[in-house]
Amino acid sequence: MITMQEIADRAHVSIGTVSNVVNGKAKVRESLRARVLAVIQELGYQPSQLARALRRSTTNIVGMIIPDISNPFFPAVVRGAEDVASKASYHLVLCNTDNDPAKERSYLDELRSYHPSGLLIIPAAGSKLTAELQPESGAHTPTVCVDRCPIDWKGDAVLVANEEGSYRITKYLIQMGHRHLATITGPLHLTNAAARLKGFEKAIKESGLKVAPEFIQEGQFDRMSGYQCGLRLLKMLPRPTAIFAANDMIALGVLLASKELELRCPEDISLAGFDNQEFAEFTNPALTTVHQPGYQLGATAARILLDRIRGKKGAAEQVVLPTEPKIRNSVARVGGERSKPAPVTRPRSASGVARKRIRALS
Repeated sequence: MITMQEIADRAHVSIGTVSNVVNGKAKVRESLRARVLAVIQELGYQPSQLARALRRSTTNIVGMIIPDISNPFFPAVVRGAEDVASKASYHLVLCNTDNDPAKERSYLDELRSYHPSGLLIIPAAGSKLTAELQPESGAHTPTVCVDRCPIDWKGDAVLVANEEGSYRITKYLIQMGHRHLATITGPLHLTNAAARLKGFEKAIKESGLKVAPEFIQEGQFDRMSGYQCGLRLLKMLPRPTAIFAANDMIALGVLLASKELELRCPEDISLAGFDNQEFAEFTNPALTTVHQPGYQLGATAARILLDRIRGKKGAAEQVVLPTEPKIRNSVARVGGERSKPAPVTRPRSASGVARKRIRALS
């Protein structure tokens, strides 16, 4: 590894002059600066980011921890965060936890050793990071939770309108004549999974319907879980006429289960998801789902984080982005006939970004 001392010796200047040229901290005579830069280019010198971190107690690194890189929803979130960070000259370092809290903890410890300027975290299922990442815990690294929060999180967060989205799509299923509805949730200790179930149950209650306990299946946010829970639901007698899957990966698993049982969608079973992933338009049939803005999730979280890095004080901020039903061909009116979609229930409040101050930062 080339050192500043070697550059100083080759350029016949002091190490302080080399440091001033590299870091731009002080003005250097143009002839000396040109000589140092020529030697740097000749030797291929690259400044040590770790050494800079030790001197400054921070870097231009933003750490991002996500739970499942194989889930097609998360790359859009990462891309939004990366685009915003890059424009501000920050580098995004990505870690995948496989929804393993122990792996999540390990990555957090590793990232902290590199003195990141800030952290963006989509918590793993069962995450236990709240206590040490809360602003009042004394944690000095600005942190924003994205998409979901650990239990009792009171710091900055960027979420989507999960409850409203699931409420609206469930109302649509009811408008299409379905009275025997089921749902497959994500892990209910995750805030977004719990909110989606709450919206489903709210729509059911408002319509004067009841859901048998066995028609509410708690799963994981993945295709295998959708397949396994889907098989259980579709083998029940009587079986539901419509299933709301808490994300599109679960819905994809239900589609596989229905094909295995030789059931037609939507004639035998109607299906709705949540995410509006790219593949949703290309399934057979095309999937009715709830759109959530993945790119905007990441971009908005990165902007809030950059504000905190630059010293913005004040109350913790919770930003809630709107969701929107996408009506396609996987839902039919009761009786099995595909028909013109019923109008989707509009939200009671104006769409847009809702901001709620939830707690002052210490």
